[in-house]
Amino acid sequence: MFIVRGSIWKFGHGIDTDIIIPARHLVLPLEEMKHKVMEPIRPRFAEEVNPGDIIVAGRNFGCGSSREQAPVVLRGIGIAAIIAVSFARIFFRNAINVGIPVIECGAIYDEVEEGEQVEIDLATGTIRVLGRDRLFMGSKLPEFLLEIVINGGLISHLVKEKNQKDGN
Repeated sequence: MFIVRGSIWKFGHGIDTDIIIPARHLVLPLEEMKHKVMEPIRPRFAEEVNPGDIIVAGRNFGCGSSREQAPVVLRGIGIAAIIAVSFARIFFRNAINVGIPVIECGAIYDEVEEGEQVEIDLATGTIRVLGRDRLFMGSKLPEFLLEIVINGGLISHLVKEKNQKDGN
């Protein structure tokens, strides 16, 4: 059982990659870029978020360009998982590739408030709202994608597989 637990940060529908990390900041080193996450709609988000926090968002999270930096900076500030009504497909795969669990769950969006605590069982796709003991069924990642996330992203996963194959 792989459990993620954290506080909710709630965002609306159609949050595109230019909102997550505006294009003008892509020239910055990652350590500086992280301070610009969600700047167009929440300028202090990067300062207020805590490692382990979870984003709950509406439809089409991560739409727009296919910039890989969007999930990279979210992971860089410590986002532990993203639950959304739906994801842009390229963002979804980029998030998996950098080790962020992404769960689709349409039912939870209207039922939770920012700051509430949730617990996600990535193996089953269940999401529990702590303190209210509400349970939601989200999407379950296929086993091969869950392994990539658990191993910290695609590169770490491939290195681990190679080391196992080589007997290290």
